[in-house]
Amino acid sequence: MSFLILALIALAGAIAWGQREFRAQGPLTDAVFFEVPRGASLRRVSEDLEAAGIVTSAMLFRLGADYAEMSGALRFGNYEIPPGASMEQVLAIVTTGGPSSFRYTATYVLRLEGTGELRLRERVPGTDEVVALADFAYEDGVPEVYSALVADGTPIAYRVSVPEGLTSWQIVEGLRAADFLSGEIAEVPPEGVLAPDTFEVRRGQDRQEIIDKMLATQQDILVAAWAGRQDGLPLADAQEALILASIIEKETSVAEERRLVSSVFINRLNQGIRLQTDPTVIYGITEGRGVLGRGIRASELRAETPWNTYVIDGLPPTPIANPGRAAIEAAVNPEDTPLIFFVADGTGGHAFAETLEEHNRNVARWRQIEAEREAAGQ
Repeated sequence: MSFLILALIALAGAIAWGQREFRAQGPLTDAVFFEVPRGASLRRVSEDLEAAGIVTSAMLFRLGADYAEMSGALRFGNYEIPPGASMEQVLAIVTTGGPSSFRYTATYVLRLEGTGELRLRERVPGTDEVVALADFAYEDGVPEVYSALVADGTPIAYRVSVPEGLTSWQIVEGLRAADFLSGEIAEVPPEGVLAPDTFEVRRGQDRQEIIDKMLATQQDILVAAWAGRQDGLPLADAQEALILASIIEKETSVAEERRLVSSVFINRLNQGIRLQTDPTVIYGITEGRGVLGRGIRASELRAETPWNTYVIDGLPPTPIANPGRAAIEAAVNPEDTPLIFFVADGTGGHAFAETLEEHNRNVARWRQIEAEREAAGQ
């Protein structure tokens, strides 16, 4: 009986000691990044933690995970472990499934040419400081710093950034050029149906998965926007709203102007005035494949393409790009104005006008700015 009592006391003491050790400050003196490999067992992760000097005992870490009923809750990712993190805190980090904190990030930004630029960044452990390591397009060659990280299997967080206003062809070609993705894209989606955004992806992810996500997101955005539209718009359905949104997207990148630009086009549609917008002419020339790379010729302004709003009435038959959420919302909720005209004002924005006389003055001012820039060699 005495032996049993002593054994129970010893067991209670061991449990109390284990709990103290599990919750005690850990051995790390500096923040480090730690990867939980996909499909890794608790034993492997605990031994890797001990080998990295993050925990003092792999066995005690496993016992603590079992006691907390978290032994099967490991989540794949690359996590920053702070200095002095206890085993309890480390367990919480690698099982919560929150945002992984990668030391290296690679953001692939799609471009108008149907390519993309990869921007490699490193975050200094224990800080918010981010260091630029490389910016490159694949056709220009891959820098050694990136090649070395890939060859070593270093965890890298990948993102694909799709700017507003790209065409479906540009998006598909840009994704095809990204060597960290895999799989084929079945076909180029119709214009306008892809939602521009920045997407978290994994190395080797199927390209069609990204396209499918963009399709579903844009559909949700369009349905919600159309449901909340203003009354009395000269738009027959959500597809026409998407067409108008694509024109707004290509006409201005100034957030405060979108609803004003929308009001100009809505007023023109209501009054039977042709839209006369240059981006539609350009789309009629390129059909969304690449960039024009030069000014519009006078003959092209007169050319009878389905998208040339200088010669057709109303909206073109399809969108001319993939608009973002803000442009879609502006299309169905324009400002209430009498404006009919706008032209560039030299600051990146536009000068708006209600009358042709006022508009002609704005055009003359813009031409003067152009002439001064040309004389200055800008």
